[in-house]
Amino acid sequence: MDLYPSRVKIHMFKKTQRFIPLLALLLAFIPPASAKKGNKSEAPAAEITVNGHPVLWENPADITSRNLFYGPGGKDHQPQGTVTFTKEDLDGTSPKFFVRDQDGVKWKVKLGSEARPETVASRLTWGVGYFANEDYFVANLQVRDLPAHLHRGQKFVRRAGSVSDISSVPNVRLKRYLKSEEKSGNWQWSQSPFAGTRELNGLRVMMALLNNWDLTDDNNATYQEESDGTPREVFMVTDLGSTFGPGRLTWPLSKSRGNLAAYRHARFITKTTPGYIDFQTPGRPSFLFLFTPREYAHKLQIRWVGRHIPRADAKWVGQLLTQLSPQQIRDAFRSAGYSAKEVEDFAKVVESRISQLQEL
Repeated sequence: MDLYPSRVKIHMFKKTQRFIPLLALLLAFIPPASAKKGNKSEAPAAEITVNGHPVLWENPADITSRNLFYGPGGKDHQPQGTVTFTKEDLDGTSPKFFVRDQDGVKWKVKLGSEARPETVASRLTWGVGYFANEDYFVANLQVRDLPAHLHRGQKFVRRAGSVSDISSVPNVRLKRYLKSEEKSGNWQWSQSPFAGTRELNGLRVMMALLNNWDLTDDNNATYQEESDGTPREVFMVTDLGSTFGPGRLTWPLSKSRGNLAAYRHARFITKTTPGYIDFQTPGRPSFLFLFTPREYAHKLQIRWVGRHIPRADAKWVGQLLTQLSPQQIRDAFRSAGYSAKEVEDFAKVVESRISQLQEL
Protein backbone atom coordinates (compact mmCIF):
# COMPACT_ATOMS: atom_id res chain seq x y z
CA MET A 1 0.00 0.00 0.00
CA ASP A 2 1.35 3.40 -0.96
CA LEU A 3 1.72 5.58 2.19
CA TYR A 4 2.97 8.63 0.35
CA PRO A 5 -0.30 10.61 0.75
CA SER A 6 -0.09 10.08 4.51
CA ARG A 7 3.49 11.33 4.57
CA VAL A 8 2.37 14.43 2.70
CA LYS A 9 -0.34 15.11 5.30
CA ILE A 10 2.12 14.71 8.16
CA HIS A 11 4.61 16.99 6.43
CA MET A 12 1.95 19.64 5.82
CA PHE A 13 0.77 19.43 9.44
CA LYS A 14 4.32 19.98 10.71
CA LYS A 15 4.73 22.95 8.39
CA THR A 16 1.46 24.40 9.71
CA GLN A 17 2.66 23.97 13.29
CA ARG A 18 5.80 25.94 12.44
CA PHE A 19 3.78 28.58 10.62
CA ILE A 20 1.34 29.41 13.45
CA PRO A 21 3.87 31.08 15.82
CA LEU A 22 5.22 33.13 12.89
CA LEU A 23 1.70 34.20 11.94
CA ALA A 24 0.99 35.15 15.55
CA LEU A 25 4.12 37.28 15.61
CA LEU A 26 3.13 39.06 12.40
CA LEU A 27 -0.37 39.64 13.73
CA ALA A 28 1.04 41.40 16.77
CA PHE A 29 2.01 44.27 14.49
CA ILE A 30 -1.45 44.68 12.99
CA PRO A 31 -3.38 47.60 14.54
CA PRO A 32 -6.23 46.06 16.56
CA ALA A 33 -9.88 46.58 15.76
CA SER A 34 -11.80 47.04 18.99
CA ALA A 35 -15.08 45.22 19.54
CA LYS A 36 -16.57 48.46 20.79
CA LYS A 37 -18.65 50.72 18.62
CA GLY A 38 -16.98 53.90 17.43
CA ASN A 39 -13.46 52.59 18.07
CA LYS A 40 -10.64 55.12 17.69
CA SER A 41 -7.79 52.86 18.71
CA GLU A 42 -5.88 53.50 15.47
CA ALA A 43 -5.69 57.24 16.21
CA PRO A 44 -2.83 58.65 18.31
CA ALA A 45 -3.45 58.27 22.04
CA ALA A 46 -4.99 61.39 23.51
CA GLU A 47 -3.33 63.06 26.45
CA ILE A 48 -5.16 62.34 29.69
CA THR A 49 -6.64 65.48 31.19
CA VAL A 50 -7.55 65.11 34.83
CA ASN A 51 -10.18 67.44 36.28
CA GLY A 52 -9.60 67.23 40.00
CA HIS A 53 -7.46 64.97 42.15
CA PRO A 54 -6.96 61.57 40.42
CA VAL A 55 -7.78 58.53 42.53
CA LEU A 56 -7.63 54.83 41.67
CA TRP A 57 -7.79 53.23 45.12
CA GLU A 58 -8.93 54.26 48.59
CA ASN A 59 -7.62 52.68 51.76
CA PRO A 60 -10.48 50.39 52.87
CA ALA A 61 -10.15 50.59 56.63
CA ASP A 62 -13.39 48.62 56.89
CA ILE A 63 -12.52 45.58 54.74
CA THR A 64 -13.68 43.06 57.32
CA SER A 65 -17.09 44.76 57.67
CA ARG A 66 -17.81 45.44 53.99
CA ASN A 67 -21.02 43.87 52.74
CA LEU A 68 -20.08 41.92 49.63
CA PHE A 69 -23.61 40.68 49.09
CA TYR A 70 -24.94 44.16 48.27
CA GLY A 71 -21.61 45.66 47.14
CA PRO A 72 -20.68 49.35 46.79
CA GLY A 73 -24.30 50.47 46.39
CA GLY A 74 -25.47 48.78 49.56
CA LYS A 75 -28.92 47.40 50.31
CA ASP A 76 -30.67 50.77 49.94
CA HIS A 77 -29.66 51.22 46.29
CA GLN A 78 -30.75 47.81 45.02
CA PRO A 79 -33.39 47.90 42.25
CA GLN A 80 -37.02 47.63 43.27
CA GLY A 81 -40.17 46.79 41.35
CA THR A 82 -40.95 47.04 37.65
CA VAL A 83 -38.72 49.16 35.40
CA THR A 84 -39.53 50.93 32.14
CA PHE A 85 -37.54 50.49 28.93
CA THR A 86 -35.99 53.68 27.46
CA LYS A 87 -33.57 52.59 24.70
CA GLU A 88 -31.28 49.83 23.54
CA ASP A 89 -27.48 50.00 23.90
CA LEU A 90 -25.64 48.49 20.92
CA ASP A 91 -22.09 49.00 22.20
CA GLY A 92 -19.90 46.06 23.17
CA THR A 93 -20.62 42.38 22.64
CA SER A 94 -23.29 41.66 25.29
CA PRO A 95 -26.94 42.64 24.73
CA LYS A 96 -27.88 45.68 26.84
CA PHE A 97 -30.61 48.28 27.22
CA PHE A 98 -31.46 51.22 29.47
CA VAL A 99 -34.39 51.46 31.86
CA ARG A 100 -35.74 53.75 34.57
CA ASP A 101 -37.26 52.57 37.81
CA GLN A 102 -40.27 53.90 39.72
CA ASP A 103 -38.07 56.56 41.38
CA GLY A 104 -36.69 57.81 38.08
CA VAL A 105 -33.26 56.21 38.57
CA LYS A 106 -31.48 55.22 35.35
CA TRP A 107 -30.10 51.68 35.03
CA LYS A 108 -28.23 49.76 32.34
CA VAL A 109 -29.43 46.16 31.97
CA LYS A 110 -26.92 43.59 30.72
CA LEU A 111 -28.13 40.17 29.54
CA GLY A 112 -26.27 36.95 28.83
CA SER A 113 -23.19 35.23 30.16
CA GLU A 114 -21.56 38.35 31.66
CA ALA A 115 -24.33 39.18 34.13
CA ARG A 116 -23.33 36.83 36.96
CA PRO A 117 -19.51 37.09 36.82
CA GLU A 118 -19.61 40.89 36.54
CA THR A 119 -21.75 41.17 39.67
CA VAL A 120 -19.23 39.12 41.66
CA ALA A 121 -16.16 40.84 40.21
CA SER A 122 -17.46 44.29 41.12
CA ARG A 123 -17.82 43.23 44.75
CA LEU A 124 -14.40 41.65 45.14
CA THR A 125 -12.73 44.60 43.43
CA TRP A 126 -14.55 47.08 45.65
CA GLY A 127 -13.90 44.92 48.70
CA VAL A 128 -10.18 45.72 48.67
CA GLY A 129 -10.49 49.44 47.97
CA TYR A 130 -10.83 49.84 44.21
CA PHE A 131 -13.77 51.67 42.67
CA ALA A 132 -16.58 49.70 41.06
CA ASN A 133 -20.01 50.34 39.60
CA GLU A 134 -23.11 49.72 41.67
CA ASP A 135 -24.06 46.41 40.06
CA TYR A 136 -26.91 44.13 41.08
CA PHE A 137 -28.01 40.76 39.79
CA VAL A 138 -31.74 40.23 39.31
CA ALA A 139 -33.05 36.73 38.68
CA ASN A 140 -36.29 37.92 37.07
CA LEU A 141 -36.61 41.53 35.91
CA GLN A 142 -40.03 42.90 35.00
CA VAL A 143 -39.71 45.42 32.16
CA ARG A 144 -42.51 47.66 30.93
CA ASP A 145 -42.73 48.84 27.29
CA LEU A 146 -39.97 46.56 26.02
CA PRO A 147 -39.97 46.58 22.17
CA ALA A 148 -41.46 43.56 20.43
CA HIS A 149 -38.03 42.81 18.94
CA LEU A 150 -34.65 43.81 20.34
CA HIS A 151 -31.64 44.06 18.05
CA ARG A 152 -29.76 41.77 20.45
CA GLY A 153 -30.82 39.51 23.29
CA GLN A 154 -34.35 38.77 22.12
CA LYS A 155 -33.90 35.10 23.06
CA PHE A 156 -33.66 36.09 26.73
CA VAL A 157 -37.04 37.85 26.81
CA ARG A 158 -40.19 36.19 28.10
CA ARG A 159 -43.52 37.83 27.49
CA ALA A 160 -45.62 37.99 30.64
CA GLY A 161 -48.72 36.20 29.41
CA SER A 162 -51.78 38.38 28.95
CA VAL A 163 -50.06 41.52 30.27
CA SER A 164 -48.96 42.91 26.92
CA ASP A 165 -46.83 45.83 28.14
CA ILE A 166 -44.73 43.93 30.68
CA SER A 167 -41.97 41.46 29.81
CA SER A 168 -39.89 39.20 32.02
CA VAL A 169 -36.12 39.06 31.50
CA PRO A 170 -34.29 36.44 33.60
CA ASN A 171 -30.78 36.59 35.02
CA VAL A 172 -29.65 40.14 34.32
CA ARG A 173 -27.16 42.60 35.78
CA LEU A 174 -28.32 46.13 36.52
CA LYS A 175 -25.81 48.98 36.71
CA ARG A 176 -27.06 52.03 38.60
CA TYR A 177 -26.32 55.53 37.30
CA LEU A 178 -25.54 58.01 40.07
CA LYS A 179 -26.62 61.66 39.88
CA SER A 180 -23.38 62.80 41.51
CA GLU A 181 -21.25 60.95 38.97
CA GLU A 182 -20.32 62.08 35.46
CA LYS A 183 -18.20 60.06 33.06
CA SER A 184 -15.35 62.17 31.75
CA GLY A 185 -13.44 59.76 29.51
CA ASN A 186 -11.40 56.56 29.25
CA TRP A 187 -7.94 55.77 30.54
CA GLN A 188 -5.21 53.47 29.28
CA TRP A 189 -3.36 50.75 31.17
CA SER A 190 -0.10 51.96 29.64
CA GLN A 191 -0.73 55.66 30.15
CA SER A 192 -2.28 57.06 33.32
CA PRO A 193 -1.28 59.17 36.33
CA PHE A 194 -0.74 55.90 38.21
CA ALA A 195 1.83 54.28 35.92
CA GLY A 196 4.31 52.25 37.97
CA THR A 197 2.44 52.71 41.26
CA ARG A 198 1.60 50.01 43.77
CA GLU A 199 -2.10 50.79 43.31
CA LEU A 200 -2.12 50.22 39.54
CA ASN A 201 0.01 47.08 39.87
CA GLY A 202 -2.39 45.84 42.53
CA LEU A 203 -5.29 46.35 40.12
CA ARG A 204 -3.41 44.31 37.51
CA VAL A 205 -3.14 41.51 40.09
CA MET A 206 -6.87 41.76 40.81
CA MET A 207 -7.63 41.32 37.11
CA ALA A 208 -5.48 38.18 37.10
CA LEU A 209 -7.21 36.88 40.23
CA LEU A 210 -10.59 37.30 38.51
CA ASN A 211 -9.26 35.90 35.19
CA ASN A 212 -10.36 39.05 33.37
CA TRP A 213 -9.10 38.58 29.81
CA ASP A 214 -10.85 41.57 28.21
CA LEU A 215 -8.52 44.33 29.42
CA THR A 216 -9.06 46.76 26.58
CA ASP A 217 -8.75 50.47 27.31
CA ASP A 218 -12.37 50.89 26.22
CA ASN A 219 -13.35 49.08 29.42
CA ASN A 220 -11.64 51.67 31.64
CA ALA A 221 -13.45 54.91 32.50
CA THR A 222 -12.89 58.07 34.51
CA TYR A 223 -15.65 59.79 36.47
CA GLN A 224 -15.84 63.26 37.95
CA GLU A 225 -17.28 63.49 41.43
CA GLU A 226 -16.88 65.37 44.68
CA SER A 227 -15.60 64.01 47.97
CA ASP A 228 -16.16 66.27 51.00
CA GLY A 229 -16.55 69.21 48.62
CA THR A 230 -13.29 68.50 46.79
CA PRO A 231 -13.47 67.56 43.08
CA ARG A 232 -11.69 64.37 42.09
CA GLU A 233 -11.31 62.13 39.06
CA VAL A 234 -12.09 58.48 39.81
CA PHE A 235 -10.35 55.83 37.66
CA MET A 236 -12.23 52.56 37.31
CA VAL A 237 -12.43 49.30 35.33
CA THR A 238 -16.06 49.51 34.28
CA ASP A 239 -16.54 46.23 32.39
CA LEU A 240 -15.77 43.18 34.52
CA GLY A 241 -17.97 40.71 32.66
CA SER A 242 -15.21 38.61 31.05
CA THR A 243 -14.18 37.04 34.34
CA PHE A 244 -14.18 33.72 36.23
CA GLY A 245 -13.46 31.66 33.14
CA PRO A 246 -10.33 30.40 31.35
CA GLY A 247 -8.61 33.80 31.41
CA ARG A 248 -8.42 34.09 27.64
CA LEU A 249 -10.63 34.65 24.64
CA THR A 250 -12.15 31.31 23.66
CA TRP A 251 -15.00 29.97 21.58
CA PRO A 252 -17.88 29.87 22.22
CA LEU A 253 -17.78 33.19 24.06
CA SER A 254 -20.35 31.97 26.57
CA LYS A 255 -17.73 29.52 27.87
CA SER A 256 -15.15 32.26 28.42
CA ARG A 257 -17.04 33.87 31.32
CA GLY A 258 -18.43 32.44 34.53
CA ASN A 259 -17.12 28.99 33.62
CA LEU A 260 -16.32 27.20 36.88
CA ALA A 261 -14.50 24.26 35.33
CA ALA A 262 -12.29 26.53 33.23
CA TYR A 263 -11.62 28.90 36.14
CA ARG A 264 -10.70 26.03 38.43
CA HIS A 265 -8.22 24.52 35.98
CA ALA A 266 -6.65 27.75 34.71
CA ARG A 267 -3.15 28.60 35.89
CA PHE A 268 -2.77 31.65 38.12
CA ILE A 269 0.90 32.47 38.68
CA THR A 270 3.14 31.31 35.84
CA LYS A 271 6.53 32.72 36.85
CA THR A 272 8.09 33.95 40.08
CA THR A 273 11.41 35.74 40.43
CA PRO A 274 12.87 37.56 43.45
CA GLY A 275 11.59 40.84 42.01
CA TYR A 276 8.64 40.12 39.73
CA ILE A 277 5.60 37.92 39.16
CA ASP A 278 3.95 36.80 35.91
CA PHE A 279 0.30 35.78 35.77
CA GLN A 280 -1.45 33.65 33.17
CA THR A 281 -4.27 36.16 32.60
CA PRO A 282 -4.79 37.74 30.16
CA GLY A 283 -3.73 34.71 28.18
CA ARG A 284 -3.17 34.01 24.50
CA PRO A 285 -6.53 33.77 22.69
CA SER A 286 -7.70 30.57 21.10
CA PHE A 287 -6.16 29.92 17.67
CA LEU A 288 -9.70 29.91 16.28
CA PHE A 289 -9.49 33.71 16.47
CA LEU A 290 -6.70 33.74 13.89
CA PHE A 291 -9.63 34.10 11.49
CA THR A 292 -10.23 37.54 13.06
CA PRO A 293 -6.58 38.63 12.94
CA ARG A 294 -6.93 42.12 14.34
CA GLU A 295 -8.86 40.93 17.36
CA TYR A 296 -6.33 38.14 17.87
CA ALA A 297 -3.44 40.59 17.62
CA HIS A 298 -5.08 42.99 20.05
CA LYS A 299 -5.47 40.26 22.67
CA LEU A 300 -1.78 39.39 22.23
CA GLN A 301 -0.83 43.03 22.74
CA ILE A 302 -2.56 43.32 26.14
CA ARG A 303 -0.92 40.22 27.64
CA TRP A 304 1.71 42.48 29.24
CA VAL A 305 -0.89 43.70 31.77
CA GLY A 306 -0.51 40.43 33.66
CA ARG A 307 3.28 40.19 33.30
CA HIS A 308 6.31 41.52 35.16
CA ILE A 309 4.42 42.84 38.18
CA PRO A 310 6.60 43.76 41.18
CA ARG A 311 6.48 40.96 43.71
CA ALA A 312 6.02 43.40 46.60
CA ASP A 313 2.96 44.94 44.92
CA ALA A 314 1.41 41.53 44.29
CA LYS A 315 1.96 40.60 47.91
CA TRP A 316 0.47 43.92 49.04
CA VAL A 317 -2.86 43.30 47.32
CA GLY A 318 -2.74 39.71 48.57
CA GLN A 319 -2.56 41.03 52.13
CA LEU A 320 -5.66 43.12 51.48
CA LEU A 321 -7.50 40.10 50.10
CA THR A 322 -6.62 37.96 53.13
CA GLN A 323 -8.70 40.33 55.25
CA LEU A 324 -11.84 39.20 53.44
CA SER A 325 -13.58 36.49 55.42
CA PRO A 326 -14.77 33.21 53.87
CA GLN A 327 -18.32 34.48 54.36
CA GLN A 328 -17.63 37.73 52.50
CA ILE A 329 -16.16 35.87 49.53
CA ARG A 330 -19.15 33.54 49.42
CA ASP A 331 -21.55 36.46 49.75
CA ALA A 332 -20.06 37.95 46.59
CA PHE A 333 -20.98 34.81 44.64
CA ARG A 334 -24.35 34.46 46.36
CA SER A 335 -25.20 37.99 45.19
CA ALA A 336 -25.06 36.74 41.58
CA GLY A 337 -27.58 33.95 42.03
CA TYR A 338 -25.14 31.03 41.88
CA SER A 339 -26.23 27.76 43.45
CA ALA A 340 -24.89 26.77 46.88
CA LYS A 341 -22.45 24.31 45.29
CA GLU A 342 -21.26 26.83 42.72
CA VAL A 343 -20.76 29.43 45.44
CA GLU A 344 -18.59 27.05 47.42
CA ASP A 345 -16.58 25.84 44.44
CA PHE A 346 -15.90 29.31 43.05
CA ALA A 347 -14.96 30.60 46.52
CA LYS A 348 -12.43 27.80 47.01
CA VAL A 349 -10.62 28.78 43.80
CA VAL A 350 -10.50 32.43 44.90
CA GLU A 351 -9.21 31.43 48.34
CA SER A 352 -6.53 29.24 46.77
CA ARG A 353 -5.33 32.16 44.67
CA ILE A 354 -5.30 34.47 47.68
CA SER A 355 -3.15 31.92 49.51
CA GLN A 356 -0.67 31.91 46.62
CA LEU A 357 -0.37 35.69 46.85
CA GLN A 358 0.04 35.50 50.62
CA GLU A 359 2.93 33.07 50.22
CA LEU A 360 4.97 35.34 47.93
